[in-house]
Amino acid sequence: MNETVRSIPSQAGEQSALSIELDGLVKQQYAQHVGNTDGGLADYIPELAKVPPDLFGIAIAAHGGQIFTAGDATAPFTIQSVSKVFTFAMLLERVGRAETYAAVGVQPSAEPFNAIMLDARTHRPFNPMLNAGAIAVAGRLRQTIGASAFDAVLALFERAAGHRLEVDEAVFESERETGHRNRAIGHLLRAAGVFDVPVDDVLELYFRQCSIQVTATDLAVMGATLANLGINPVTGVDVFGVDAVRDTLSVMFTCGMYDGTGDWATRVGLPAKSGVGGGIMAVVNRQVGIGVFSPRLDAEGNSVRGKLCCIDLSEQIGLHAFDPTHPGSTYLRGLPKGK
Repeated sequence: MNETVRSIPSQAGEQSALSIELDGLVKQQYAQHVGNTDGGLADYIPELAKVPPDLFGIAIAAHGGQIFTAGDATAPFTIQSVSKVFTFAMLLERVGRAETYAAVGVQPSAEPFNAIMLDARTHRPFNPMLNAGAIAVAGRLRQTIGASAFDAVLALFERAAGHRLEVDEAVFESERETGHRNRAIGHLLRAAGVFDVPVDDVLELYFRQCSIQVTATDLAVMGATLANLGINPVTGVDVFGVDAVRDTLSVMFTCGMYDGTGDWATRVGLPAKSGVGGGIMAVVNRQVGIGVFSPRLDAEGNSVRGKLCCIDLSEQIGLHAFDPTHPGSTYLRGLPKGK
């Protein structure tokens, strides 16, 4: 593979060649993995058990606004846990680091994503990518913003995606009716003083944010917004500040793929977040966002075909954060050489 595909080039001719190559790679990944039927649906949420299992879409959005897709890249599905990325960044923006980290930590955890437990040292959730951490974030947003918190969350998601988004009301009701573990987590958090608003109000916000409908293309654009220092590369809208982006990408890298995060960090080497709706969003800093949708999940709750696509793309075009072809910081490269 020619190394020019390892970064977004500045010359128009090289950009055109790269566009053709990226388009071909996306279509190649779709063709390679579309026949894979491993994994199963997240049937513990009744509405998710009704999702057509063969849907499969891939999208890459570059920091210059170019979008490359294959398959069912415009098929809607619920964002689920990928939403945790954006509410965490939103809380950082709204209340700052000190208050955010007083409510939720940033440490990886070996416990299941829906574990009903807190960090014994801090009496706070381990990180915002677990259910407990995301519910803590939702609680602080509800406490900070008030009754209009979901409207603010939806508006933020829409700025990141670049267009209007809707809630899948059937999935929302299904989650609200069956989310007993999440209610238990909510009461644990309120008892620990993480937030001071009614648990039902917090869970209403959390279930609704998880039920927002997106597509693989939306996830790619939302990921590219993070890659592009918080500015949506398609619309030019400023969505997040750079400090919130840095902290969010860091936690995605260490905690974003459920119990498979360590394997992902080693093999793919990118900040990413998955959701049990079948979506995966990965970010190549300063370059692209990747969105994949395929609802069949592995034992860790990650999309089987989504993971395979990201592994292949990382290996084929050198996306891993520690790939030896990455030149590193431009600041450090500018330092004079010497002993």
